[in-house]
Amino acid sequence: MADQSRDRSPISRRDLLKSAGAAGAAALLPGAAAAELPKALPAAAPAPLAVAPTGPLMNLTAQETEILGAMVDRLIPSDDMGPGAVEAGALRFIDRALSEAESDSVQAYRTGLAALDHYSRYTRGAPFIELSDRDKDSVLIDVQLGGATGAEVGFVGSSGSFFNMVKSHTWQGTFGDPTYGGNVNFIGWDILGYPGVRMRVSEEDQSLMEAGQLPPVRRSAYEYGQFQITGGEE
Repeated sequence: MADQSRDRSPISRRDLLKSAGAAGAAALLPGAAAAELPKALPAAAPAPLAVAPTGPLMNLTAQETEILGAMVDRLIPSDDMGPGAVEAGALRFIDRALSEAESDSVQAYRTGLAALDHYSRYTRGAPFIELSDRDKDSVLIDVQLGGATGAEVGFVGSSGSFFNMVKSHTWQGTFGDPTYGGNVNFIGWDILGYPGVRMRVSEEDQSLMEAGQLPPVRRSAYEYGQFQITGGEE
């Protein structure tokens, strides 16, 4: 999350990525053994970004989608380092997940988003989507720490549980394999400097990697014959 200027933050993008870790992105790739990341990678050519949904998702109303989009945007915002979670397609990833593997979380999302907005109105005097970036961040910190209580806000259990659910799905949608609907144009991998899935690394590749000169591979793991999607997914 960032403050209103989006480039100076108590929780910077660099801090965020330290906590997420490039290994976290690799863990989302089925069976992929991630090599040690280089210190830097050549800048990738600009690619089209995901368009933020302007209407309802399949599982959420237009208002719920707007609140979720504002929350996701503060979790991994776009800034001077590049695009963020919304541009990476995290919203579409979440919507797809709620239609498939996370279908039992739909009501938790609806209840949590309503409670987030209620808490924002009660403590900051305005709907969540109308707050400044700084106030959005302060509300989300309250929610994350489980302190979003009072006035029958509406969170089921700890508000921190709702925050962690959305954060986890945002991380997956931003940094996971693009096959699942997020990480559009490998934005998440570019953010992390993740070199991509490789079936083998030669000595030359290793040398280039250590020198920060190995061009990244931008290819879904499922484009390799060794991997298959299970569970009836297409």
